[in-house]
Order: sequence, then C-alpha cells, then structure tokens
Amino acid sequence: MIFVLSGGMFLDGYILGIVGPVTGNLVTELGLSTVWEGLIAAGPLFGIFFGSPLGGWAADKFGRKPLFMVDMGLFVIASGMQFFVDSPALLFVVRLMMGVAIGMEYSVGWPLMSEFAPAHLRGRLLGVTLIAWYTGFMVAFALGYWLIHSTNLGWRIILGTSTLLAVVLFLARLGLPESPRWLWNQGRRDEAMGIAHRYMEHAAEMSDVEHEDTEKGTFGMLFSRRYWRATLFVSMFWFCAIAPYFAIATFADSVLGQYGLGGGLAGGVGLSAVALTAVVLTVLLIDKVGRRVLTVPPQWICTILLAVIGLWAGAPPAAVLALFLAFSFFNAMVGTLTGVYPGEVFPTEVRGVGTGFAAAVSRIGAGLGTFLLPWAMVNLGPAASMLIAAGVALVGAALSQWLAPETKGKSLTEAAAGFSH
Repeated sequence: MIFVLSGGMFLDGYILGIVGPVTGNLVTELGLSTVWEGLIAAGPLFGIFFGSPLGGWAADKFGRKPLFMVDMGLFVIASGMQFFVDSPALLFVVRLMMGVAIGMEYSVGWPLMSEFAPAHLRGRLLGVTLIAWYTGFMVAFALGYWLIHSTNLGWRIILGTSTLLAVVLFLARLGLPESPRWLWNQGRRDEAMGIAHRYMEHAAEMSDVEHEDTEKGTFGMLFSRRYWRATLFVSMFWFCAIAPYFAIATFADSVLGQYGLGGGLAGGVGLSAVALTAVVLTVLLIDKVGRRVLTVPPQWICTILLAVIGLWAGAPPAAVLALFLAFSFFNAMVGTLTGVYPGEVFPTEVRGVGTGFAAAVSRIGAGLGTFLLPWAMVNLGPAASMLIAAGVALVGAALSQWLAPETKGKSLTEAAAGFSH
C-alpha cells in the first residue's frame, strides 16, 4: 500500500515537474503564446480541481478500492496520449485529463492510508507520500533537463515517459483490500472486521473500527455546523501552503533568471532538493513533536522570507538564492502536513469528499499561481510578485494559528471528533 500510494504521488510530482525543462521546445514547435504556456503548465492543476471532489464523492459512495484502480487507469490512457499531441489545445486537454486522475488519487489515496495506519505511525506513513511527491518533481525536472540538452528525444517522448510508471502502478494495485472503516460505515461489519483482523496489528486499531459512525456522508455536510471548521482549515491551509510553491518551483528557471541567477538544472533541482530534505525531516519528527509545531511557525517564517525578497531592492543574487532556498525548506515542512491533516480531521463518512474538496480548493491556488506568475513577473515585476506570494502565506499562517489542531497519537475517531462541534 505504501508503495502504490507513494508511487501515485511520485507520478503527480513527475508530471508537474517534467513540463518545466521542455517548455522552451513546446513554445518553439507549437508556437505557444504566454497564455498557452501557462495553461499547459497549469492544466493538471485545473484537472485536479474537477477530479478530486468527484473522486472523493465516489470513494465515499462506492468504496476506496474501485476508485483507486479507476484513477490510475485513466492516467495510463492520458499519459500515453502525450506521444501523439499535435496542437496546444490537445496537449492542454491531455494534461487536464491527467490532473483529473491525480485529483482522484488525492481524494482516495490519503483516506485509504489513514484508515489502515496505526495512530503512532500515521503521520509518518502519510508523510512518506509527500517525500515521493517532491522526489518525483525533482527527478522529473533533472531527467527532463538532461534529456532535452543531451539527447535528440522530442518533447512528446519526454512528457510521455510517465506512461511506464503509470502502467506499473496500475498492475501493482490489483488485489489491494477495501478499507475496513468504509465497510463498517456502509453496514458491512463482517467484511470490515475480517479485513481489520488480517491487516491491522493492534487490538486498539481494530476496536476503533467498531466506533465508526454508520451515517452516510453528503457534500453538504462539509459546510454544516459540525464540520465547517475542518473544511475551512484544511482547504485554505492547503491553498496557502502550495500556491506560492507551485508558482516559484514550476518556473524556477525564469524566476531565478529575473534575479540574475543562472537557474537551469542547479536552480530548479536545488529548490526541490531542499524541499525534499525538509519533508524527510518533518516525517521523522511528526509523530514525536506533533502537528502544530510543524505547521504554524514555518508558515510565519515563509511569510517573512517572501516579504524580504519582495522588499529588498537590489539584493545580491547570492542572498536572493539563500532566501528562496530557505523558503523552499520551510514551505515543504508545511506542505507535508497537507497530506496528513485531511485524513485525520474529516470523519470516515466524509473523508473522501472532504479531502477531495480541499484538494480542489488548493489547486485553484496552485493553478492560478502557475498560470499568473509568468504574466506577473513581466507586468508587475519580481518584487510585486513576491509580495503577493507573501500575502498568501500570511493568510495561511493566521488561519493555522487559529485552527490547526493537534492530532498526534489520536485514533481517527478521536481526531475527527475533536475537531467538530
């Protein structure tokens, strides 16, 4: 389960990272305008916006396992279609489809892992999937950069390299069990306890399954008096954590170039490598020190770093690079929690649709950041662009200061109940 969930997240990072190095060739061969460039880069993010709530609703209604296969099957098809792209519009549609598949992955993958993981390991196991995401982004950027500069492979083949991994993951998912918590929620108690006894190692975890509510979840419940705080916190926390990162990391080469830095392989991979280090550190600490200390302070630090970049006119390139790397580090710490909190604060009956809705909201920020950054850097300038990013980080920091819960060591039933009225 860890392998196939992490693989899905690796694939998500991969398709978002691979487009950066081939953007120049895309612009030349397809005659892309700035608008098309932004749309193609942001296509998967907009796809996630539609796929994640749809997948979450379906996962709560029909089960985690079926959706886990459907999303990867769709990804295999869309990824393979990249080999045959002949227009900007078709490339946008294909990457939009890939985003729909990844959105489904978010809304079923994290809930499935949280529903199997023991409380004392849940943070680490969910965090491992974020390690995979950053690794995928970094590997894709490095591989794409090397292939485009050292081989004669066309950009279609480079983009289509994700197909092989998608096929492997689809086959590896055959035979995975259904979530016992979802089965109990559906009234299928004998099946639920059979799977719980086979795959859960502690009696307390199996007992917690029996405390699941049998109430059927609906989309409207996310905004009810019971769950509005969970919905507001997870959605906007996620939005504010990733919007600045996606914008800066996707166009790392051009952003660093605006500040007189070389960018290229060292710049693009450097930001992701620093982020990956932070995620690994967060995963090691999360079940020891808790969630809040790894959420609130780093968000305030990110706000300050982006504001300094925006306000420090004429800063030396080395100082700007150091500030960007520091931002990447602390933002990645916060980003790790975006894979942990959704599965913990939503109860089983709305865990899928809640995670899906939050992912959709977050991708509005990521999509807008990726789409608007090239325009903002040209028309508003680097300073104003960074101050806008600082404003987004400030909203996230204030929201987390107010609402971020501490769920360390709690069962899923306790964690969800403690965050609802």
